[in-house]
Amino acid sequence: MNAIELTNVSKVYRRYSGKQFSTLKSALLQRSIVRDLQPSEVFPALNGVSFTVPKGSTYGVIGRNGSGKSTALKLVAGITKPTTGTVNVVGRTSALIELGAGFHPEISGRENVFINGIMLGLTRKQVQERFNDIVDFAELREFIDAPVKTYSSGMYMRLGFAVAIHVDPDVLLVDEVLAVGDEGFTHKCLDKFAEFRRSGKTILLVTHSLGLVERFCDEALWIDAGRAREHGDPRRVIDAYLTEVEKGEEQLLATTTAKAVAGAAGSARSVAPEAAAPAAIPSPKGEVSASGGGAPRESNESPQDMFQALEGRWGAREIEITDVTLLDKAGEPSFVFHSGDPMSVRLKVFSAKPADDFVFGVSLFNADGVCCYGTNTYLEEMTSERLEGAADVTFAIDSLDLVEGTYKLDVAVHKRDGYPYDYHRLLYTFRVKSRTHDIGIYRPHHRWAFSSGIRFKTADDER
Repeated sequence: MNAIELTNVSKVYRRYSGKQFSTLKSALLQRSIVRDLQPSEVFPALNGVSFTVPKGSTYGVIGRNGSGKSTALKLVAGITKPTTGTVNVVGRTSALIELGAGFHPEISGRENVFINGIMLGLTRKQVQERFNDIVDFAELREFIDAPVKTYSSGMYMRLGFAVAIHVDPDVLLVDEVLAVGDEGFTHKCLDKFAEFRRSGKTILLVTHSLGLVERFCDEALWIDAGRAREHGDPRRVIDAYLTEVEKGEEQLLATTTAKAVAGAAGSARSVAPEAAAPAAIPSPKGEVSASGGGAPRESNESPQDMFQALEGRWGAREIEITDVTLLDKAGEPSFVFHSGDPMSVRLKVFSAKPADDFVFGVSLFNADGVCCYGTNTYLEEMTSERLEGAADVTFAIDSLDLVEGTYKLDVAVHKRDGYPYDYHRLLYTFRVKSRTHDIGIYRPHHRWAFSSGIRFKTADDER
């Protein structure tokens, strides 16, 4: 038996045009209220969406902002009606959408609990029986008789959450409301969801937390631009969604990098060797030069302090870097990588005249301008002999052990004394993705080991 059924549901909203009428009569005379709307005057929040949620299951809905997820939830909650199609819900419904929407700021939390509980379908006696559980769950015992207008936003939301979740619904609708308290309260909310699942309640969850969908949901739906894209096993649906998201990130990062490179093109000019700062070679203390971020450099001169150098390009260009490409594990150009996957940096270089003094360098920076790693052929004790004409240089990383985040890349070719032939500072942006949201910069390969007295639940155990 299905607790929720949506059949070919569409929801169309009228665009705001700014046109106003002075009276209802003038609007009626122009038939603006009753005439058919033109396609340019409407937008579909949902377009022919169908799905079913079996009784007692937990169903997740994912998608980008504005994709239609919350609209689908409001249709199920009965807050709005479909333009076309049908929505059927079996059983008492409680919606965690706009928490505390019925609260009155001038009266106490105690009075608001009773009013809100009755609005959600409970009798006064039922609210009285659950009152202590509601207040204790919200952690507001000492403030429950204070006017709600004196509550912080977190207190307000916690009380709304506690009332809604103690209605004992058959169908629970949840829309991104887990950020209603500190970490401890969030865990308590998740435990309550788990309790609902064990007791055979139906849960429809709209969220951006993909880990939550994997952990709790029996099935998932991906909605994109008002249409259902994928449906079924949560991991398969999430993988499809992330693949699409990465395509968008690829395009954005490609555009960002192209603009940075174009803005820096032609900015370099010859600099005297004595004026040049070392570029990715050891300082007198044996450190590798690094920098922060910032706006593109306007100056053509090599900076004296590489730790303060901003985005840009400089150098004499007797040897020139003509192209920089990041390659994924399949050897294809990419701007999005996964933690632990291989990545290669391929430089195309050109030297119009034979050269025997050259060093190739690469450095990786995080979004805060912190140098994650830097090296060059001089540091790795490679002695240059000859370069003439066009050539390729590949810096291959077997395992990109960085945590999830946005990173930038320095590449350079220079003499052993630091004289820059061609230096590209922070022009190339790439992103590292990971299903594990750890912190820091470096993510080493690791494992955990525990004695027999310690046990953990796995994600499969909780599903």
